Amino acid sequence: MAVKYPYSRCSAAVQRLRPRPVFMTRIRVLLLAALMTAVPMADAVARDLDQSRGQREEPRQRQAQPDQRISLAEAERSVRAGRPGRYLNASDRGNVIVVRWAYPDGRIADITVDARSGRIIGER
Repeated sequence: MAVKYPYSRCSAAVQRLRPRPVFMTRIRVLLLAALMTAVPMADAVARDLDQSRGQREEPRQRQAQPDQRISLAEAERSVRAGRPGRYLNASDRGNVIVVRWAYPDGRIADITVDARSGRIIGER
């Protein structure tokens, strides 16, 4: 003989209001607690990833410091990275260093490098 659920003959509105089993309430509480602990951990992991990315990228690009300037040789290395051609000369013009560069096709360009950070600003 099958046991009938007492609300089986009720309308849908009444069936939605039927009491939930206790284990369902416990599961909801446990899931809520797990989510509340996962959010701060995810934030901490994201911060750690950002810091480790910053540490990996720091050697590639020199951090700008107010009193330190790069040398002409460092400016040449910055220009040489990933650029075909040859170095002709460099001149220090205060806040920038201008590196004269000869491309393989014969074109000569003046490449402007920031004297503090070592980043390439422009090329003419």
